[in-house]
Amino acid sequence: MASSALREIETLDPVRDHQRIVFLTCRVDFPFDTTRALEMALFRTFCVPSISALLDATREFAERTQRRYDDTDIVVSHIMECGYDSELGRAALKRMNEIHGRFEISNDDFLYVLSTFVFVPIRWIARYGWRDLTEKERQAMFHFWFQVGRRMGMRDIPETLGEFERFNLDYERTEFRYTPQNAAVGRATMAMFASWMPQPLRAFTPVAMRALLDEPLLESMRFEPAPRWLQAVVHPAVRLRSKLARFFYPRRQPLLRTQMKPRSYPAGYEVAKIGPTRCPFSGKVGV
Repeated sequence: MASSALREIETLDPVRDHQRIVFLTCRVDFPFDTTRALEMALFRTFCVPSISALLDATREFAERTQRRYDDTDIVVSHIMECGYDSELGRAALKRMNEIHGRFEISNDDFLYVLSTFVFVPIRWIARYGWRDLTEKERQAMFHFWFQVGRRMGMRDIPETLGEFERFNLDYERTEFRYTPQNAAVGRATMAMFASWMPQPLRAFTPVAMRALLDEPLLESMRFEPAPRWLQAVVHPAVRLRSKLARFFYPRRQPLLRTQMKPRSYPAGYEVAKIGPTRCPFSGKVGV
């Protein structure tokens, strides 16, 4: 049986109504999957040496990993839940552009990061979601992030879902390669995820996470693959979660991350003031 969110999506247009469709998909039907997918998207960006070199040089991901994760989550959540042209959505985009504006970041690197916000959730849900995405949902995801990219000042954004996916795959084929900075940023992020777990599970968490990472990503960080027996357990376990989720869906109310309290901001935050309070580094990093 179709969820109430999906029934509404079926009445909408993926170009005109892409913001509403993305909200319903990502915050009503797939809040868990979208969050996990965007965490996996982080790891993919670390495989591009020009990106990981900048992140490593700032020391922000090494010394304040949780805060940088929370800042990204706050920006994405306000854009996704409030709309990119809402007051809070514009404030989030403005703050993100202010932070990025301190550094020399290539347009292609911006485009690649943007593409991961489209395709990693689409692929994750195809593999682990409790139902399949419709073509309307996939197209809406593309149009949503296309408009975000335009508001960030990106140039030459591919104009169709298919073209953008080709860009994404080609960029990974040509740019993914190992550097020590890739590994350093990846290890710091894995340590952050492990810190969320109860103490007995912390040492096991990075190994379990590696079972979810594909070969190009593992090679780009020189992470040892998880044991085969663990891979044979983790993937079915995540799929089992989606099968069990069918008993709890359709969800009627959205699960809003903007209403959650980030670990780094227990007393709350202002969207316009998130991010580094100082600029320890700016400029171009050689790789």
